[in-house]
Amino acid sequence: MLKSPVFKGSCTALVTPFTDGGTVDYKRLRDNLEFQYENGTSAVVICGTTGENASLSSNEFEELIRFTVRETNGRMKVIAGVGSNNTLTALKKAESAKFIGADAMLMVTPYYNKTTQKGLIEHFSYVADRVELPMILYNVPSRTGMTIKPETYKALSAHPNIVGVKEASGDISLIAQIAAMCGNDLYIWSGNDDNTVAMMALGALGVISVASNIVPGAVAKLCQNCLEGKFGEANELYTKYASLFSALFVETNPIPVKTAMKLLGTDTGALRLPLTSMSEENYNYLRRVMSEAGLSIF
Repeated sequence: MLKSPVFKGSCTALVTPFTDGGTVDYKRLRDNLEFQYENGTSAVVICGTTGENASLSSNEFEELIRFTVRETNGRMKVIAGVGSNNTLTALKKAESAKFIGADAMLMVTPYYNKTTQKGLIEHFSYVADRVELPMILYNVPSRTGMTIKPETYKALSAHPNIVGVKEASGDISLIAQIAAMCGNDLYIWSGNDDNTVAMMALGALGVISVASNIVPGAVAKLCQNCLEGKFGEANELYTKYASLFSALFVETNPIPVKTAMKLLGTDTGALRLPLTSMSEENYNYLRRVMSEAGLSIF
């Protein structure tokens, strides 16, 4: 069976905006969704790492997906972050995402208790066997302490519901191996803004981006250039924003990107503990980098 990619181009890993009282701010979320659509974003991830999913209640998780599906109204693909280190919890989230109307799910490797490569296959397959919704794997060793090996990718790519991977390992050799071993059985998306051009040169279809919360048009254009084979133009855009891509990870994501949004006049509210505000040193560094990238900051 020929698998279809969930999206091509730029997908924004959305922040979750909060009110001053700490509840989800749906007005600000609506504004951000319109901002994304108007700037060429192809898809959005809701309740992912950038969305502070670890700090959301199950009710908030479901309502955020429901609201996003309703507001996008088919204009952008909606991908729900369902990852957990508890397989049954991931299954419950996947079932909810499917019922509410998400287009796909994003599922990270287990963290803290971690697992073996055999455990990874069984963990992902357990959910994919039970929920008829395209699954995008998420490999981010810097957060989870483990990586998906090429042979494991190959085994998982045989599952009809596992369609792709968000690769945030930064390991270009691994990505080349995935592309060679899996072909169109497993589509690849960059999980790091600073790896997008290199990965798309190897066949990746786009990026699941943090930076596109603040510069969605630039990220969408960069991806479109790559998809059209215009890598020279893509590299020009990358060079302009390379320092910004790096600065957005000077502290734990999403601390810097939420700070950047506020500097641009889009206040997304306080972060939920254990995340806190940026240090003064990193705050000043982020302001400088944003200014050097041509962004108008307040």
